[in-house]
Amino acid sequence: MMGVKDCLSGEVKEILESLASSWGDVIDSDALKVIPLKGAMTNEVYQINWPMKTGDLPRKVLVRIYGEGVEIFFDRDVEIRTFECMSRHGQGPRLLERFQNGRIEEFIHARTLSADDLREPKISALIAAKLREFHYLDMPGPKHVMLWDRLRNWLAEAKKMYSPKDAEEFSLDILEEEIRALEKELSLDYQHIVFCHNDLQYGNIMIDEETRLITIIDYEYASYNPIAYDLANHFCEMVANYHSETPHILDYVKYPGLEERQRFVRIYLSSSGNEPSDIEVEQLVQDAEKYTLASHLLWGLWGIISERLNEIDFDYKEYARQRFQQYWLWKPKLLASSGVPQDDGVNNDCLS
Repeated sequence: MMGVKDCLSGEVKEILESLASSWGDVIDSDALKVIPLKGAMTNEVYQINWPMKTGDLPRKVLVRIYGEGVEIFFDRDVEIRTFECMSRHGQGPRLLERFQNGRIEEFIHARTLSADDLREPKISALIAAKLREFHYLDMPGPKHVMLWDRLRNWLAEAKKMYSPKDAEEFSLDILEEEIRALEKELSLDYQHIVFCHNDLQYGNIMIDEETRLITIIDYEYASYNPIAYDLANHFCEMVANYHSETPHILDYVKYPGLEERQRFVRIYLSSSGNEPSDIEVEQLVQDAEKYTLASHLLWGLWGIISERLNEIDFDYKEYARQRFQQYWLWKPKLLASSGVPQDDGVNNDCLS
């Protein structure tokens, strides 16, 4: 276990020992067990256990070590403010300590969902209701759509990292026009702008098996955006299994069918206490389906940027290729009646 423990810096171990000493119920503050947690693709995450004097379950905390270069994706100070505000709302874990390149969080005594859980109707219903509660929390930050600026910023960063020849593989030269056209098509007057999670994959959702309470965690990408975008991103995440032998491979056979999406949206809307009309449900389902295009572009860009930044064992480039492939595949079908140009001239080499 010493090899694993060595992954923590002296500063972190000192903070952990100080925390354990302050609790008074730990046998030996230095006798910590370090357990790496799999599935994180931006940070390194560790569960820390200490044996307790009472002989009960061990005392636990979570250590999160930030990935290299993540400031390209989000502002860490903003993320910490979000984290602390969520805690004040009674959502998510408490922040225990910060250190230079990470933080120590309260360990939530609930299990992280699996890929299969997202498709289980009872759990999916709990997620839908919890997501609506999350969306309407009063959170700090600009209360306008952040999606389009984020897409443009990530595209600019990706272009800096890749030569024109490499950029051609992912059609980066024409994505600015694609983003502009999508923004024009999807900026609807009637859509609700709420505080979105923007990364609602199964690893960011926990469930207490006894109370059946859902907790949404990890707010690095959270910001105000349209409801339909957060739903779209969640539906897209149903095709991923980041704990498989090939975590970068996406299985679009698992994308939720129309009835499943309608059920999720109806539960989401009805959790406010008002039963939605069929028209309201259909409209949000249709809007969410169009926003999957924005989700594919965003996480495609995330993949090719991460390929140059991150040393986590994950094939970011192949993941990006699949997300871009879905964008070009579904764009003509989802926007056939819109003014978005369909003759995109994309280099389809990256789709093979």
